[in-house]
Amino acid sequence: MMYIDTSCLLKLLRPEPLSEAVWEAANQETSVVVSMLAELETLVQLKADWLGGMLTHNQWRQTEARLGIMRNQAPFDFRGLPASVFRTALRQHRNSGDKHCRSLDRLHLAAMEELRLSRLMTHDEAQAKAACEAGFQVIRPGRT
Repeated sequence: MMYIDTSCLLKLLRPEPLSEAVWEAANQETSVVVSMLAELETLVQLKADWLGGMLTHNQWRQTEARLGIMRNQAPFDFRGLPASVFRTALRQHRNSGDKHCRSLDRLHLAAMEELRLSRLMTHDEAQAKAACEAGFQVIRPGRT
């Protein structure tokens, strides 16, 4: 069972460098957890890509639809998050000493803790560093 962050979730929805490696890694898992936070962040990024001219309106909507279809595809497991995720993020932040972690990255790590997950699939360097520092296992498909 593994948590996927937005950097890898986007690679599953549109062709990017390392998309194939992310698909291969995801398909080897029994469960790839997509939190409500990762889903929201992905939808926001897709809309920004449309508004910024990187996607046509039809491409944007088709990509959003692919995300919806993933809800019914193995190995993906879309999960909500309890309100306590914010308390968990605050506690993690307070206990992080001199380690820096961006707010959304901290919320992803708190989501992992709330969902009782210890493995993270990411291609975000800062997220990977923060996760390692917090004791999570980081999987970076196609990277060493």
